[in-house]
Order: sequence, then structure tokens, then C-alpha cells
Amino acid sequence: QAQLVESGGGLVQPGGSLRLSCAASEIRISMYTMGWYRQAPGKQRELVASISTFGISTFGDTNYADSVKGRFTISRDTAKKTVYLQMNLLKPEDTAVYYCNAHHPAYGTLDYWGQGTQVTVSS
Repeated sequence: QAQLVESGGGLVQPGGSLRLSCAASEIRISMYTMGWYRQAPGKQRELVASISTFGISTFGDTNYADSVKGRFTISRDTAKKTVYLQMNLLKPEDTAVYYCNAHHPAYGTLDYWGQGTQVTVSS
């Protein structure tokens, strides 16, 4: 059974940075669209960033929510089976639980979620 484990969350001041990691087991992340989602209290879960399966480059084809463009960067290390989310210039509105997702583009039932990691941006 595939498993995704997030880490790297925590408390950071506005303007600070954090790097989230998502370690995958039992799947080849190069075969999946890997995404980071977040859910703030009282709000729906939303896509933050994703990286497609096309190519095996570190950066690949990426997609970002408008609210994080220019501040967040998603990347992957296929050898380490890990996906990262580098978050810079953090704002209080970035506070949420961040979830890692793996979605197979051809087989939709192959869809996996991590347990989430809390990110709190506050002074």
C-alpha cells in the first residue's frame, strides 16, 4: 500500500520560509502527478502546487495557485522518492494544514494522501 508522509511544518513569522517534504513509499513519484494541498479552518481544501509526470526533471511541468505564485516552489527528487514545497515570504493567510497528494493520471483510483502537516504563520 502506497504511503505519503509529510514533514517540515511548524510555526514561522510572517516573511519567513519553510520547506515541506513528502516522502513516498511503494510508488514511483515520476509516474504520478504530485501535489500539495492545504486546508485552513472553516475552508475547503485547495490546490497549492502540483508537478506533472511529464519528464523526470527536477522541476517538470508545474502549476501553482495564484495566491502562492512567485513565493512557493514545488520540486521532486525521484531518487529519494520525495516531493518538496519551498515556501518563502510566508503570510498569515498561508496558515493551514498542508497535505501531499499522489494522483495517477491514467488510473484515477490510484490516488493517495498524506496525513498532513501544520503550518502556522504568526508573529
